Amino acid sequence: ETFREIVGVVGNTKQFGLAAEAPVQTYEPLAQQPFGGVSLVIRTSGDPATLANAIRAEVRAIDSDQPVSNIRTLDSVISDSVARERFSALLLGIFAAVALALAAIGIYGVMAYTVAQRTHEMGIRMALGAEATDVRWLVMQQGMRLALAGIGVGVLASFAATRVLDSLLFGVSSTDPMTFVVTPLLLAGAALVATYIPAHRATRVDPLLALRGE
Repeated sequence: ETFREIVGVVGNTKQFGLAAEAPVQTYEPLAQQPFGGVSLVIRTSGDPATLANAIRAEVRAIDSDQPVSNIRTLDSVISDSVARERFSALLLGIFAAVALALAAIGIYGVMAYTVAQRTHEMGIRMALGAEATDVRWLVMQQGMRLALAGIGVGVLASFAATRVLDSLLFGVSSTDPMTFVVTPLLLAGAALVATYIPAHRATRVDPLLALRGE
């Protein structure tokens, strides 16, 4: 039976990647528990990459038979450990951007078609005294109702997909409240812009041309 003197207690350390659970572990003197290799961690105040040669020289000065290899910064170690997750997140981000663009184009197309079908109606409304702001609001109200309904369905569906995102997130919950607030606002903003353009065109209808068409 081997006894060890406890000299300190520290928090758990993730040795095998951010996605893996931190195992139960202890730090032991190398003389009492030798390994085939040793990892040396050095904190610097400047660029750590510039100290590689100095580190090799110091190790050789202590023991010239000790090889020094695989010198990396902690940033590169962390980056390599999440490379797959980062790539997956990048793909999801690209798909999300494309989906946002398609949604905005779709809303714009639907509203542009609606305005074209109701051109005479808009002209008659303006001929009867409706202000441009009233016509614009009428069109935007119709478009935003459709957009908000879609956003509501999307938010509910996103809650069902949170388990898929758990493996891609570190330090952030898949049900992060800020995400579920900012994302719908971003979608609503895109829908607002896509709806405003056809709505603004509706206000430029010439009432005389609309009356002649009727």
